[in-house]
Amino acid sequence: MNLDPFDSHNDEQIWDALEHAYLKDFVSGLSMGLAYQCGEGGSNLSVGQRQLVCLARTLLRKTKILVLDEATAAVDFETDELIQKTIRTEFKDSTVLTIAHRLNTILDYDRIMVLDKGKIKEFESPQALLADKSSIFHGMAKDAGLVN
Repeated sequence: MNLDPFDSHNDEQIWDALEHAYLKDFVSGLSMGLAYQCGEGGSNLSVGQRQLVCLARTLLRKTKILVLDEATAAVDFETDELIQKTIRTEFKDSTVLTIAHRLNTILDYDRIMVLDKGKIKEFESPQALLADKSSIFHGMAKDAGLVN
């Protein structure tokens, strides 16, 4: 119900989405499996699990535009890497807009937009921004220990 409210996907598709969202083991370990009832606002799930449920839902919908606002902020770095791998492979033909403070998660994106007080300060490929030692993005990457 939480992943497919309109009952438009079969169980195999749902399990596939759960696997790509790293929730398959969790759901298969539940006594009710796919019939598990999420509490109001996902109250019986961790913050990270709620984010993964949202990822599974978007995987089912095969969305063409994906907007992520700190989507992996509540998960550990290893889970973040797995989620980023899924986003890169499963949404390779989609437009992905990501708001992120973990710079390593966006280093392979096509373009980076750096905002300051709501104004666009930089908009370029990550490689170009990292190569420009005077760029704001390079400074942020340096502070994060991603470049020297």
